[in-house]
Parts: sequence; C-alpha cells; structure tokens
Amino acid sequence: MNKSILSALAAGVVLASCGDKKDAISDVKMNNETDSLSYAIGLNLGESFAQGDLKELNYDLLVQGMKDQMDSTGAMELADAEKYIQEVMRGREEAKAEVDKKAGEEFLAANKSKEGVQTTPSGLQYKVLSEGTGAKPLPTDMVTVHYHGTLPDGTIFDSSVNRGEPATFRLNQVIPGWTEGLQLMSEGSKYQFFIPQELGYGDRGMGKIKPYSALIFEVELIKVEAGAQSPDVE
Repeated sequence: MNKSILSALAAGVVLASCGDKKDAISDVKMNNETDSLSYAIGLNLGESFAQGDLKELNYDLLVQGMKDQMDSTGAMELADAEKYIQEVMRGREEAKAEVDKKAGEEFLAANKSKEGVQTTPSGLQYKVLSEGTGAKPLPTDMVTVHYHGTLPDGTIFDSSVNRGEPATFRLNQVIPGWTEGLQLMSEGSKYQFFIPQELGYGDRGMGKIKPYSALIFEVELIKVEAGAQSPDVE
C-alpha cells in the first residue's frame, strides 16, 4: 500500500510547493485563501494518486468520503476504509506482478534459442562475449567487475560502466545468478547474463526492478582475489 495515499486519506495532507507549475493553473479561478488551499490540497492528492496508479476514481464519491469523514458521518469506519484500501491495492499489485512474471518467462523462453546463448541446469542463461585466460573465482573469493544491468525492455537499472567505477564484492554475497554466472568466467572475460527472477530478486522490488523481473547483465570480470576480506560497507 502506498503510505502517502493512505496518510493523505486518513490523517491529513502535507502541502507540496506548486513550483514551476504556476502557469499551468492560471486558468483556475481562486478568489481567496480557502480556494487556493483547496486547490493546493487537490494537487497534492492528485500527485499521490498518480504515483499509486489510482487515476480511475469516482471523484464525486472521493469528495463525499472526505466530507463524511470530517463530519463523522462516514458510511464505513475509518479503520475499515484503510483495510479495504490495502486489500484492493494488494490485489492490484499481485495482478501486476503476475503480468511482469509472465513477461520475464516469455522473454527467457525466446532468448534461450538465440545464437550463442547457453542455459545452465538452474535456468541461468549466458553468452560469452569474450573469453579471458585468468583464474576462475570461487564463491568465497573477492571479485572486481564492471557491469551494465538492464531489464528486458531496455531500462537501465544499474551500471558501474556508466558510473565509471568497477565494483568489488565477495561472490557469495550477491544474487544467485551472479554467484553462479561469475564462476563460469575466467579473469579477463566478458559475459552476458540473462537471469530468471528466481535467481535474481524474486518477489522483491529493487529501485527500477519490479518484483519477478528477469534481469540482463553484461559483466566483465576484471580481477579475482582468492579468499580476500570483504571491503567495509557502510
């Protein structure tokens, strides 16, 4: 449940600055402070609803519910209303996650037959872009890599390449798809990984990564340090 939506409905609204949108409301008639405050609260609620994918609402009933709550004449108890909102939003999120899960499965099913793509027993898909000649890492080794991560639709969610700084970590401290995939690589190699959701973040979201998302990584294994200590992470 989007907490900003629930708090706006149940406990009041924190006003947002109109900022650069002043020109966009020049045709709205506001005669006094009450009008301006009302419109500002409406903008704030609208932003929360848009972020929560709640654009399709019965606005007459929305306003009626706000009035009834302020007058203590609501058709349902506030606690019941909050519970209902949570149930509806949870159902929508689960339905959306199922769509994303299916999309990832369809992408991987089509991808596995492409030239150069190999599949391990776990379902990890990989493609060798260039093969190195150095050591292969063990799960307890430290590795330094450059990587570029995208979703199947091309959305970039993380990239050490774009940051211009490689990442160093212990191999058994990352998602299973990486732990398995990098052990296939020799130092100096560059591979492409196509990671099913069960070897990625599963039902967890992570920034631009939605639950059940398939992941694509282009990874260059720069260095392997056998049994080295993990760097301090704040």
